[in-house]
Amino acid sequence: MLIGLEIKNFAIVNSLSTEWHSGMTAITGETGAGKSIAIDALSLCLGERADASAVRPGANQAEVCARFDLSSLALAQAFLSKHLLNTEDNECLLRRVVCSNGRSKSYINGSAVTAAQLKELSQHLVSIHGQHAHQHLLKSEHQLQLLDAYAGHNKLVENVKDSYKHLAKLKKEYTTVEQQQQQQAAQKQLLEYQVAELDEFAIQNGEFEKIEAEHYKLSNSQSILQSCQNELQTLFEHEHQSTCSMLQHSAQQFSQLSQFDERLANVATMLDQAAVEVEEASREIRSFIEHADLDPSRLNDVETRLTGIMDLARKHHIKPNELAQFHQGIKNELLAISNNNERLTQLEHDISTAQETYKVSAQKLSISRKKYAAKLNKLISQSMANLSMENGCFEIALSTEHTNTANSLGIDSVAFLVSTNPGQPMQALHKVASGGELSRISLAIQVIIAQKVTTPTLIFDEVDVGISGPTAASVGKLLRQLGVSTQVICVTHLPQVASSAHQQFFVTKEVNQDQTFTQMRALNQDGRVNEIARLLAGDNITQLAKANAQELIMSHA
Repeated sequence: MLIGLEIKNFAIVNSLSTEWHSGMTAITGETGAGKSIAIDALSLCLGERADASAVRPGANQAEVCARFDLSSLALAQAFLSKHLLNTEDNECLLRRVVCSNGRSKSYINGSAVTAAQLKELSQHLVSIHGQHAHQHLLKSEHQLQLLDAYAGHNKLVENVKDSYKHLAKLKKEYTTVEQQQQQQAAQKQLLEYQVAELDEFAIQNGEFEKIEAEHYKLSNSQSILQSCQNELQTLFEHEHQSTCSMLQHSAQQFSQLSQFDERLANVATMLDQAAVEVEEASREIRSFIEHADLDPSRLNDVETRLTGIMDLARKHHIKPNELAQFHQGIKNELLAISNNNERLTQLEHDISTAQETYKVSAQKLSISRKKYAAKLNKLISQSMANLSMENGCFEIALSTEHTNTANSLGIDSVAFLVSTNPGQPMQALHKVASGGELSRISLAIQVIIAQKVTTPTLIFDEVDVGISGPTAASVGKLLRQLGVSTQVICVTHLPQVASSAHQQFFVTKEVNQDQTFTQMRALNQDGRVNEIARLLAGDNITQLAKANAQELIMSHA
């Protein structure tokens, strides 16, 4: 329940602080005084779109604070708890600041939040019914929303939305895959040829590097072998001047000389060891020569393989060492294209299943809508009679669409039909109802919906436009009854409606030093009598008008 509202520098309001109570509260004032200014400010505080026009001329920013009692509002408390915004008491403070540049900031219990979060929380706090609600009533989608709001089958509505969303997602993927398949037909043919060619060649990872190294070795094997033979001759096999024989001769000489000077003994030892090492190396060289593989056919095979790798690499505009990776890549690409057929088959099955799920959910929702439509028909027809449309009859006509042409709202299309005179056939609202009748029907629907949808605070912003006389008294009675269980705030110009309220605010507009100021003050009993009398008689308030006003107020006591 709304318990406090503070407004600073908003539109033509300089500063305003008001306290609110349970029951029905009427807001009245002169034409053009800005009776709806508090409602507009509250709407801003509840997350409505903000712009620079909200800031009073000459001010840097506008600020609106709204205080709510959440004692019996479990959903609002759960929202605050979920977002870690709850406080120890049962109150909630919403605050919205709009700067002169149009930027805004939002707060819940002192913590910064988004306007979207404010708006989400506001659904559990306030429901505002504007003076143009009857215009929305002519729209089929809005009519369906009203029916669903009365039925309260939110879970069924969500199931239909979710199943439709899933179905639409699958259909979109099917279209995408199908288009890809058509576009990739020519590409698939090319890839099949390329993969077949590379499969036949069957290059392995790292093969190019190995082939290249082997080719280098084989192509130089003859010169290597010749060099080995020449060096073997020099090192060991030359009859008189081989390196080994010369080392052995020198070792013998120094061994003899060491008898005269023992310091040369070490030289003799090293030369003798060198001769042994040369002889060992010569045996290794001889073994290499004896086992050398000089098969010309192997070199031929390696050259052919290497040429094949180079040719394929040039053909695909890649480096030779990337050929194996390229081969695997186009194989994967071809596999993905080939898998499209399987994916399309799977999607066809999934779409069929999703369609059946959607159909079942939509049919359950449709059954529930028909059930509550019948109840709503009776209630609205009865309410029309109470609003001076004694012969009025209301009917919600539901027709079921084919599943394939349905949408996220289900398989039902809705039309609000009405007959306002005896013998008149049921027809669409816009064809039958006059402006005043449409306002009354709209008000009847809003009140009935409000009684079912447990929003703690209901605001009616001049919804009684086009209503007068006995009908106005009926409207006032209806709103007062609603105020017994729900906080009702009503902006009105009708004395019959204003007198029905438990309490009343009066809005005035003043001009001071070329600046306009709007004020709103709570009226005491005498103030209410004077204001109701003004609504009855205009600016010329007579004793008779006051007596009539007193009688109107007392009739609701």
